[in-house]
Amino acid sequence: MSVFRFPSNYANGNTRDREGRLVSCEHGARRVTRTEYDGTVTVLADNYRGRRLNSPNDVAVSSDGSVWFTDPPYGILTDYEGCKAEQELDGCYLFRLDPARGELAIAAEDFNRPNGLAFSPDESILYVSDTARTDNPGGPPHIRAFNLKEDGRLSGGRIFADMRKGRSDGLRLDTGGNVWTSAADAVHCYTPEGVLALRIQLPEAVSNLTFGGPKRNRLFITARTSLYSIFVGVNGAQKP
Repeated sequence: MSVFRFPSNYANGNTRDREGRLVSCEHGARRVTRTEYDGTVTVLADNYRGRRLNSPNDVAVSSDGSVWFTDPPYGILTDYEGCKAEQELDGCYLFRLDPARGELAIAAEDFNRPNGLAFSPDESILYVSDTARTDNPGGPPHIRAFNLKEDGRLSGGRIFADMRKGRSDGLRLDTGGNVWTSAADAVHCYTPEGVLALRIQLPEAVSNLTFGGPKRNRLFITARTSLYSIFVGVNGAQKP
């Protein structure tokens, strides 16, 4: 293993776009960036209508190039995950960046602490977790499912999975449509119907996960101090 970038500006969620470029959410700089092939960094979003973003947390890129990201305030609440600062936006939103026009729009605004997000294999559903329980004992601890229309708009927003026995952070899906998510002390896997199918217990708090390897059947799991991996009997949905 080697260091890819230092400092990382408290980068949190990462993904690849459909051209294989790294897209990152930076808590410290309060922005979403893309690393080009030559190593330069392009800022995709750092404000909404002149107001600085809270602290972009996780990101997903759809097949049409749209960049979707969540924007809770975790990176500005303290100096632990970013840089303590005043919140400039009126809420914590799910954003969509239009690839053609470069316009940033609020895709959903009825979240407390939007966090992890991922598309179903056919991109008909967008799953988004709300982790308000982290700093509010009465906050929602669930994953929601939105229907994605052809024009990029969302509808619905039903509760897909209740996470009262854990806390959903990062999300990934396999080719069968099962939802894999970090859940505090374990990894949870839910069927497309929202039924908890299995748990992978870890010795420390789990924060994120992704599928990798030549066949995308190796699950990489980030925890408080370690990176874990385990081969599983499914394949990650997104192809390189």
